[in-house]
Amino acid sequence: MARQVPGEPYARITSKEAYEMVQNGDSTVVDVRNPHEWEAGHVEGAIWIPVDDIIPRFDELPTEGNLLFICEVGARSGLAAEYAAAMGAGTERLYNIEDGTPAWIADGLPHATGA
Repeated sequence: MARQVPGEPYARITSKEAYEMVQNGDSTVVDVRNPHEWEAGHVEGAIWIPVDDIIPRFDELPTEGNLLFICEVGARSGLAAEYAAAMGAGTERLYNIEDGTPAWIADGLPHATGA
């Protein structure tokens, strides 16, 4: 179940919760890791925008549905969600997949490798 921490403009979720949201068809995963991390393994169907590019590439994020940010351990994805909120994205649609890509892959959820 999504958890809200006071002061954070997003909710925290697990990989399994994120997968369920994606299956509902109203959510997009945004991977904010570095190129070598992305190529080593990422969520299948995710958008790749490194955390430092979230603000300049904000217009590439979907304007509808939930934005589920993911990184390795939940730190950069939380920062990316904060950036998105600062750029005007509604906080009710921002989520941080706090257990990260390794947990997504370890749980056997759909993933891919390479560019």
